[in-house]
Amino acid sequence: MAELVPRFKEEQVFIIEAFLVHSFRDSGRKGVVLGLSGGVDSALVAKLCADAIGPQHVLGVAMPDGRGGKDLKDAKKFAKSLGIDLRIIGIAPIVTSLEKRLLGFQADQVARGNLRARARMIVLYFVANTEGRIVMGTGNKSEILCGYMTKFGDGASDFLPIGDLYKTQVREMARYLALPPEIIEKVPTAGLWPGQTDEGELGISYDELDRILLGIELLLEPEAIAQKAGVPLDHVAYVQKLVTSSVHKRKMPLIPKLGARTIGLDWRE
Repeated sequence: MAELVPRFKEEQVFIIEAFLVHSFRDSGRKGVVLGLSGGVDSALVAKLCADAIGPQHVLGVAMPDGRGGKDLKDAKKFAKSLGIDLRIIGIAPIVTSLEKRLLGFQADQVARGNLRARARMIVLYFVANTEGRIVMGTGNKSEILCGYMTKFGDGASDFLPIGDLYKTQVREMARYLALPPEIIEKVPTAGLWPGQTDEGELGISYDELDRILLGIELLLEPEAIAQKAGVPLDHVAYVQKLVTSSVHKRKMPLIPKLGARTIGLDWRE
């Protein structure tokens, strides 16, 4: 039995909702906007926001690259059950226009996937700017630590309510809050290209990944992580490499030090 397992605690719901109330009030904005994909992360953030600040202040935006299929259907049904507004803005024409101008059809799958993630960010921030809203991110701790997000794409937001929950904790919280099973049990995907899945791209299951990440968080030695998490040592090394190679995605762009206090280095605020 693995000793290293991230656990969901009921008080985490209260902490996140208090954070949302405080962040929303401090922002002075009229509402929040988030990308509602039909997956568990965005569904959980929508639920937490609706419960914390009221559904009348929450706008979900579905941004399919194409017709949307089951994910769009799930997003519509869930938004209706929460009582939040849902807007559908297809990104296919936006992406097609950019790819045409940039000769993007010659680019690899990752570059084209990133283009889609950044197109969604543009949509969310335009809605936020024009309607007096703040952008709620839907990234979780597993994705953030592994750099499994697009820089200035889905990695861009004003607040990250579930950013300190591992994916396995997200699922547990979603079950606790009675989110629909068809959303909780759905195979996680960023929807960046047909057939793309999180675990396929990451090369490891979230269950195993989260146990290793918890060991890294607790500053355990690799051998101790492997033993306590019940995973091979080379898997630990693989995850450590994901974390160290994605540091740049978790920081502001580096600035060379010239002044007395430098932003991102020793300017505390």
